[in-house]
Amino acid sequence: MFDLMPFDRRTRNLSNLFDAMERSFFGDLSTGGTAEIRTDIRDTGDKYLLEAELPGFKKEEIHLDLNGDILTISAKHTEDKQEKGDDGYLRRERRYGAFARSFDVSGIKTDGISASYENGVLTLELPKAVPTQPVSRQIELK
Repeated sequence: MFDLMPFDRRTRNLSNLFDAMERSFFGDLSTGGTAEIRTDIRDTGDKYLLEAELPGFKKEEIHLDLNGDILTISAKHTEDKQEKGDDGYLRRERRYGAFARSFDVSGIKTDGISASYENGVLTLELPKAVPTQPVSRQIELK
């Protein structure tokens, strides 16, 4: 019955068949075995507001690392594997694994970065660094 739907015809071609087969074999994760974290970044004048989607994570599973001018957000779900063959699942679609994303924070006052996590959204406040103006002065000749 579902094969009679006209909207299905547009997606039934050889290329999509191979794409679907690849997704079912390798999954929807990006290269390197880690998926990318979706983020929104807003400029609020004196700071940037970065909001990252991390649904289902506990605060303990999220790590923020600052290495020089690179800020890395990483989170890792671990799966409790049972040794029994019958765990009661008919189908498992939730993914377990590592998620990471890095940002260049060269224009940020890094000692003022603050973070909060609520309802699956990590919020970072990134205060802008005050641009330094070169000081002009005259040098006296002796």
